[in-house]
This record gives sequence, structure tokens and C-alpha cells, in this order.
Amino acid sequence: MRVMELRAPGEVATHPLRAVDREIPEPRHDEVLVEVDVCGVCRTDLHVVEGELAPQRSSIVPGHEVVGEVLRAGAGVPAALGPGTRVGVAWLHRACGRCRFCRRGDENLCTDPLFTGWHVDGGYAEYCVAPAQFVYPIPDGLASRDAAPLLCAGIIGYRAFVRSRAQRGGKLGLWGFGASAHIVIQLARHAGIDVHVFSRAREHGDLARELGAAWVGGSFDAPPAKLDAAILFAPAGELVPAALLRLDRGGTLAIAGIHMSDVPPLDYQRHLFQERTVTSVTANTRADGRALLALAAEIPIRTHTTVYPLERANEALVDLKSDRVRGAAVLDV
Repeated sequence: MRVMELRAPGEVATHPLRAVDREIPEPRHDEVLVEVDVCGVCRTDLHVVEGELAPQRSSIVPGHEVVGEVLRAGAGVPAALGPGTRVGVAWLHRACGRCRFCRRGDENLCTDPLFTGWHVDGGYAEYCVAPAQFVYPIPDGLASRDAAPLLCAGIIGYRAFVRSRAQRGGKLGLWGFGASAHIVIQLARHAGIDVHVFSRAREHGDLARELGAAWVGGSFDAPPAKLDAAILFAPAGELVPAALLRLDRGGTLAIAGIHMSDVPPLDYQRHLFQERTVTSVTANTRADGRALLALAAEIPIRTHTTVYPLERANEALVDLKSDRVRGAAVLDV
């Protein structure tokens, strides 16, 4: 099978991924072998490829927004996930199920997790394997290209949206308008929430307006009114105080990135007083994924994608880093 392999992290401009041939992997008793149709290109992939997330193996196949069909299933896999089932493979490859966080239902905080495309090979490939308990059946109404970005950008965006405590009739600010934010705005509009978008890229602002943003401005601009909630998707620590300044009393800022540059000092009176809250978002639970996919089919969510062939994965990552992707990037395998 053809894969895009990373042997040593490097700047994406140097095209560190190499196309190589490998044997098709065999699923274990509780795993499925997925024939990959498409794989989303996520900002977390960028952190893996450039080494901001420390390498966990001598070589890795990135990609954790995988949609494809089950080709073979291990002996312990339920019949509902048998050959021909269309499934999604996401960032959380496996949680231990034993630690206190897993036991209380917070598997996103597992102390011994494995992540797809970082600890184990992911979907920049023609085939991948995943534990049956951690894959998601894809609703019939969702095309594969539309579904792929939901499996990380969507799930993390959904969790960030919930943790922001945005409420019907309120005002939600989104800093950065990439793959996650263009899904969250659809969740928010469906819930009756006005969305204010802060972005440095004109193309992203245009898409935000198309999707119903009440206001669009630059990262440090003042919106027309105070915000009740905010989500920071850009991995830029200097935007944390900027976002907090725009929150009204009792507002919450959810920070959605897995990697963040240094956050400047905060002033208690200006940024935190009057019960403003800052919360981070870490990975996801399977419940998040199931809830988001159900909502995506109900609303329905429509993702905007820019498609690249598998062999152009390096180019997709360069465009992602340069903010040249409108919506989400997807590899057509």
C-alpha cells in the first residue's frame, strides 16, 4: 500500500513526508482494517510533522480524520462493524480504560492513551487499522469528504463549543476561522447564537459571512458588543488576553489547541475579574464524537473542503500553515 511517511520532523516547506510502499497491516482480534477513502488534514498533523508534538516513533504515518470502509474485521469485532461498513477513525486511537479518568468517563484525560497519526499510523495511507470500539459509523447522509473534517476539527470544535458555555440568544466569539471554526459557526447558528469572527485572513472572513457571522473583524479589533463566550482556535498565545478583553462579565474563553505559543501575563482586573473563566480543551471522548456526528446529520452541517491527492500531502500542510485553505483540507486517497 502507498503511504506518506514521516521519518524525521521538519518544516513543512521542506516537504518532510515521503511516499513509500508498505505491507497492508492485519487487524488484531478487536480491530478493523479500513480501506481509506479520504483523510482530513488537521493542524495537529502540522504539529506532528514539524515536531511541536515530540516524535513517539522512529517513523509515523500522520492523519486522524479518516473515512473509509471496513475491509476486514478481527474475530472480536461486532457484526455491525463488519466488512463494507463506512466508518471514521479519529485522534483518540485507544484509551486505557483503567485509570481514574477513564473510569469516571473522562477518557480524553486518560493517563496512558494512544493517538492516531502520532503514536500509531494514521490515514495518510491507502489502509489503516483501528480498534473497533474507537471508530465511528458514518451517517448515510454525510458524504465522505464532508465527514472527514468532522472527526477532529468537528469533534474538538464541538467540545470547545460545549465548554465555552455559549447559550441561545448570546454572543460567541471565534478567534481563527479554519476547519474547526467553520463547523462551530454552524452549530452555534443552529442553537440560536450570534457569532463574531476574528480572523487575519480575508478569505476566511468571507466564508464566515457566507455561514452567517453577525460580525467579522481582525484579531485585535473590538466587536460591536461584549461577548458571552469565546473560543480560541489559533495557536497564538498573544490572543488569549485579546479574547478575554472582549468577554462580558461571567464569560468563558475555551482554548481549543493541542499546542499553544506562550501566553503573555494577564492583568487580573482587565482580563479575569467579574468571574471571567479560561478553560482548555484536551482531546475528546467517544461521546463527543457520537454527539457531533448525530448533530451533523440533523442540522445538517456542510463542510467546505479543499481536496488534494494523497501524494500532495506536503503541499496541503504548507497551505494549511499559510492560511491558504478555505474551510478544511482533505486528502483524496
